[in-house]
Amino acid sequence: MNKLVQFIKESYAELRKVIWPGREDVISSVKVVIISTIIVAAALGLVDVLLLFGIRAIF
Repeated sequence: MNKLVQFIKESYAELRKVIWPGREDVISSVKVVIISTIIVAAALGLVDVLLLFGIRAIF
């Protein structure tokens, strides 16, 4: 039980050392993730359509 209490105390101490990102940092990171996701989805969709047309042309 002592190890569990020690683990919790040490975890709490480590979390106090963390420099949490500010609201602006989080918002800009979310924007980057959303834009990147849209770009990758569009690229994969384009590849899918091109392969579909290619396969239909062959068969």
